[in-house]
Amino acid sequence: MNMLINSTAYENGRKVADHIPIEDISDYVKRAECFVWVAIKDPTPEELDKMAEEFDLHPLAVEDARHGHQRPKIEEYGDSLFAVVQIPMLKGKEIEVGEVNIFVGRNYVLTVRHRAEPGFQAVRDRAESEPHLLKHGAGFVFYAVVDNVVDRYFPIVDQLESELEEIEGRIFESAESDTHRRSIKELYALKHKGMAMRHAVEPLIEVVHKLYGGRVPSVCVGVQEYFRDVYDHLLRISTQLDGLRDMVITALSVNLSMITLGENEVVKRLASYAALVAVPTLIAGVYGMNFEHMPELKWTWGYPFALFLMFGIDGLLFVKFRKIGWI
Repeated sequence: MNMLINSTAYENGRKVADHIPIEDISDYVKRAECFVWVAIKDPTPEELDKMAEEFDLHPLAVEDARHGHQRPKIEEYGDSLFAVVQIPMLKGKEIEVGEVNIFVGRNYVLTVRHRAEPGFQAVRDRAESEPHLLKHGAGFVFYAVVDNVVDRYFPIVDQLESELEEIEGRIFESAESDTHRRSIKELYALKHKGMAMRHAVEPLIEVVHKLYGGRVPSVCVGVQEYFRDVYDHLLRISTQLDGLRDMVITALSVNLSMITLGENEVVKRLASYAALVAVPTLIAGVYGMNFEHMPELKWTWGYPFALFLMFGIDGLLFVKFRKIGWI
């Protein structure tokens, strides 16, 4: 089975077996002072059923892991836990959401990754370098995996904030309507990415709180303070996302206002030119009505006077419009 990434047994914080064959996993799980940490990626239903048999996993938890695309949650099944944690990943400027399912028992941890890179080798290396913490068993490994996933949220949120700053700069630097319309599209895309992050973070805040406050699941006893640290990180990220959401809404409002102001300037300019054209049109229209009795009809300077009147009034209007900034 190529879905097996790593399988290691630990005892008293020390590695006692590595690359355990799948059929031998249950033997190590039965040992009282030993716990097994297995990591797999994108298993087939048959492969997941085999792991469920070795670890004696609850069928409802296995069913959730088989289908994937679950909301972040932590559920108790007797003395074991089943957790779903989403893993947002930046691919260019898009966010793709992976998932890790974590099965935790008194003496085992099974992580099942779906559509998620990278893995948790760094977590394993860190845990093995701190045997005094690894002595806490499966509960500490559970914390280390969740903490690693939550730490991946920070750079994504920072990137979203940088994108917002870049868009805001363009809003105020450019007066072109095309730029403002493009900014609206980018702001809406940014809002959707912020929502994807919130869907990963918000449900996790509530469930992680249950791992250190009140009745703590048995597998987490002794590591409650570590989960409190994860909870604090989640609150920080949630606060950042709240601020990001508010700033995106404000930027959208400002951008729309800038578009409206730009359109008003165009309307003012068109109105000014229309007034400049209307004056000579009106005068020419009056003098073009070939009635017999009209003022200045037989006056020698009537025609120059009419032209002077047109240019004079237009000149006054032009100066006025330029002074108030309409032209």
